[in-house]
Amino acid sequence: MSNSVKRIEALVQKDSTNNQLSRAELVEAASRRKEGKIASSGAFTATTGKYTGRSPKDRFIVEDDVTRDTVDWGEVNQPISGEVFDALLDKVLDHLDSKDELFVFNGYAGADTDSRLNIRVVNEFAWHNLFVKALFIDPETKEEGLNISPDFTIVSAPSFKADPSVDGTNSETFILVNFEKQIVLIGGTEYAGEMKKSIFSVMNYLLPQKGILSMHCSANVGENDDVALFFGLSGTGKTTLSADPNRGLIGDDEHGWNEHGVFNIEGGCYAKAINLSEEKEPEIYRAIKFGSVLENVILDDERDPDYDDNSLTENTRAAYPIKHIDNAVLPSKAGHAKTIVFLTADAFGVLPPIAKLTKEQAMYHFLSGFTSKLAGTERGVTSPEPVFSTCFGAPFLPLHASVYADRLGELIDEHDVSVYLVNTGWTGGEYGVGERMNLKYTRKMVSDAVEGELKNHEFVTDETFGLQIPTEIEGVPSDVLNPRKTWADKDAYDKVAGQLIDSFKENFKKFGDDVKEIAEKGGF
Repeated sequence: MSNSVKRIEALVQKDSTNNQLSRAELVEAASRRKEGKIASSGAFTATTGKYTGRSPKDRFIVEDDVTRDTVDWGEVNQPISGEVFDALLDKVLDHLDSKDELFVFNGYAGADTDSRLNIRVVNEFAWHNLFVKALFIDPETKEEGLNISPDFTIVSAPSFKADPSVDGTNSETFILVNFEKQIVLIGGTEYAGEMKKSIFSVMNYLLPQKGILSMHCSANVGENDDVALFFGLSGTGKTTLSADPNRGLIGDDEHGWNEHGVFNIEGGCYAKAINLSEEKEPEIYRAIKFGSVLENVILDDERDPDYDDNSLTENTRAAYPIKHIDNAVLPSKAGHAKTIVFLTADAFGVLPPIAKLTKEQAMYHFLSGFTSKLAGTERGVTSPEPVFSTCFGAPFLPLHASVYADRLGELIDEHDVSVYLVNTGWTGGEYGVGERMNLKYTRKMVSDAVEGELKNHEFVTDETFGLQIPTEIEGVPSDVLNPRKTWADKDAYDKVAGQLIDSFKENFKKFGDDVKEIAEKGGF
């Protein structure tokens, strides 16, 4: 046992009364410590100060003999030395040792027992411990939790600020992952999502090296064990379309796919709460009750959450155990995927509303991870812009992108998976000219896809993108299925589509020769 592990263990045992507390005990502790307020729904509400989202530029991976030749180093996976990590860890442990109380959670990442990771989280804040209890898989009993021997430990000290000139960080905030010592060190930020995403990054490193595909997607399952996966970036409709009352929810964000099938990496959900309403998203709205955490959500005088208030951030969040969802699958695992849906909100209005992909096309679009920014959503964005996020989760992938894409291709072949590209964006013209795809049409197309009915339809090749598009779907106007027909100016369509294809090709250059065959067989 290394000295650092011994020091962490000593901290854990220093005040063991706060180890593996129940949700009620954690809410009591957080209230006593004035860390936040209890909303009328029973959820605990906290604010995160300066940082209301992740800090990707402050995230590092320790470069050592374990990671040197395996991690895909670069802008996402920044290296830091073991010496810098050790020095900062000592300072953080000294800082935590000076506190009157700490909060410890032992649990799991991975609903499949063959692939799960035993985790420990040492928190300075009680509400952070309530957060991880909601987001990770909670042991069935306190005794079980106390007896877990961790494979990976998160040490979180939000009130400790680094000194970049001394500590070798980019700012006062740091998220450091050490695979050799199996420790994640977090400081300088109160944003709880850093803990969730750190373990996801760890799983994205460990699982593929065991032949298991890790995925940033939602998943549901029908009565016949027909599992469907939904990949998509923010604003593409991933949560909306995967939340089907007629299908069981396996999970909303992070999954693995091993020899047994698909499993949720988490035990909870971390939903965006901005503009949340019972009418639009009843399952999520009703799930936010006692045992849940609201981040940066403003309460009114009656302590009712005002989900429309973005005065602190647009990135308001709700964390809740998946068992709060009525149709959740428990334990959160099922068989092999039968259908994969890639969701994109194409603000250029040129991609078809649904297209069937070959294996190579699926790998190409998986690697591309395309959606688009709208005019006005960010300063300086005056027209739609393409956005690409590798494997729909670029910030969380420690290995080279081809590792994930190759495994996806193998699984598509092994299990005869149907893959579809679905455009939930615009039709009839670009954003500002055309109109948003009718949600009723999208729901019908997605439903036919995941229920297997679309496999038997007639398809034709779209001449612009080389994609297979259905000639008809009941309840959907046939012209909508062919995007070029929805544009009044066909020449304008051809020009915009050509520009988007060029953007795809330019983005794909970053992968190098490792994916040359995918580009040739599956690209535009």
